[in-house]
Amino acid sequence: MLTVIVGYVLLFYSFTEVDFLQFINLLKTITMTKPKTAYAKSGDVNIAYQVFGSGPVDLVYIPGWVSNIDLMWSCPELVSFFEELGKFARVILFDKRGTGLSDRVVEFATLEERMEDITAVMDAAGSEKAILFGHSEGGSVSALFSATYPDRVISLIAFGIFAKRRYADDYPWAPTDQERQEVYDMIENNWGSGAMNLESLAPSKAKDKVFMEWLANYFRSGASPRAAMILTKMNTQVDIVNILGSIKVPTLLLQRVGDIDVKIEEGRFIADRIPDSRLVELEGDDHLFWAGNTFEVLEEIKSFVDSIKVTSEPVYERKLYTFMVGHLKAAEAYQYSVRNLVKKLANTYKGNLVIDTKNSFTITFEGPSKAVHCSTELVEAVQSFNAHISIGIDIRECSVVDCICEETEDFVALVANQATPNQIILTETVKNLLIGVNINITPQKAVFKTDLGTSMLLYTASKKQKREKIVPHIPKVKDPYKDSFLQRVIQNINNHLSNDFYGVTILCREIGVSERQLQRKLKAITNKSPNQLISSIRLHKAKELLMSKQSTIAEIAFQTGFSSPSYFSKCFKKEFEISPSDFIN
Repeated sequence: MLTVIVGYVLLFYSFTEVDFLQFINLLKTITMTKPKTAYAKSGDVNIAYQVFGSGPVDLVYIPGWVSNIDLMWSCPELVSFFEELGKFARVILFDKRGTGLSDRVVEFATLEERMEDITAVMDAAGSEKAILFGHSEGGSVSALFSATYPDRVISLIAFGIFAKRRYADDYPWAPTDQERQEVYDMIENNWGSGAMNLESLAPSKAKDKVFMEWLANYFRSGASPRAAMILTKMNTQVDIVNILGSIKVPTLLLQRVGDIDVKIEEGRFIADRIPDSRLVELEGDDHLFWAGNTFEVLEEIKSFVDSIKVTSEPVYERKLYTFMVGHLKAAEAYQYSVRNLVKKLANTYKGNLVIDTKNSFTITFEGPSKAVHCSTELVEAVQSFNAHISIGIDIRECSVVDCICEETEDFVALVANQATPNQIILTETVKNLLIGVNINITPQKAVFKTDLGTSMLLYTASKKQKREKIVPHIPKVKDPYKDSFLQRVIQNINNHLSNDFYGVTILCREIGVSERQLQRKLKAITNKSPNQLISSIRLHKAKELLMSKQSTIAEIAFQTGFSSPSYFSKCFKKEFEISPSDFIN
């Protein structure tokens, strides 16, 4: 039937080459049926997924930023790509929690939860092992999954992947804090519209009105403005640099040389750190793999998939472990009770107690957030027995078969010698992977020297405490503190003072006004916009803390809701015309 339709069209109409390809793509969306949507349970969250294709090997597609697996099938270019992919693989698509057809959870998802979602979908689809195909931000969690669960991964394919999403001296291609703030502002004011400069994601499609309209609709249907903001701020925290060397599965990295969203240098940086990985630099500037030279992309993927030998037996002797080491000091009468408490909490957080002696223990976990939550509960609980505990948490590659005790001796010694009673020490690798975990993290002056001689920064973790509500001085237009509305606004800001994800959306929801009403009222009362007021209150609080000289500048930055000390210093100087360091002196 399709052949007959094409024949009639060619007989009666004349097409340019581009028109004809678009026509063929349209026919493919008509002929390829959208798969049935099913749901997998990941804890108490429903994850939407679809399965299609007739190939002999499973491939799990992990989308970037936001997605909607139903709307994917409204894009002829993407459908055409999927059709070709399905010829050599059984393809599994899913929407991550908080997006698309999956449950629209409002909490920040931890990286463990993201990995658990992948596991849940694979289990529901009957896939014991699969190729992971991660796009953009989806490539970051795919990389972590591959290092943590190598025996469930055949190979890793990543398109347009990044290792960090925040500028650093050792990673200068990522956006600066100011550039990220511009993205936040665009989401807040222009979510899913042309003002978001969506053309930068697919420059080759910039003049294709149908495609660009679909792309805007795809983003809007994939996430609400609030969810998009949360996901974007979470992406800002992504940092998988320290785990790249632990990825042992065969890895193919695909990157377009002109991509302005994720630079080609980022692909080269990652390829240099994943053992035996292969980087293919493709011509073009599209960040979306289904735009531009898609035929070359498919050819590279097919060639790579065909070259991988699939085995059912585990083949990896080492994998990435999160481990917690602890030192106990308890009266003899409480020794039994305290050690039982350690076992109970380890079990609660799905940990594996691998070393258990009278005064120390080591527990392995599937990820860092479970280890941190377990440790904060342990610190609180042991104090009821008039006991003390010192805890350290690290992530490193260890043997799957042998005891990890020999490979963690250096860190065990560090915790024993440097940790103070009831303190939780984190390595930089752990801290970088604690995305979405609601705890206080404070830099330490100590530095951890690894067996390889490299230096690693240390941090301490603790539960977030409710902060004292402080009302700083606000420039007045009329007696502002007599205004009950302003008092409610300031109180709400103070309630979230250390939360760097806090913004206008949360403020409006909690005080019960629209963003337009908030803007108008605050402008009349304080002559400030909502964002300016939030920043001003945080900076005035920071000024008070600096005067007390009880914390470092970096610690005060984190305490007042700034996720970057350098950005805090820039804002402080703009507000008070003096840098924090000069202010202290």
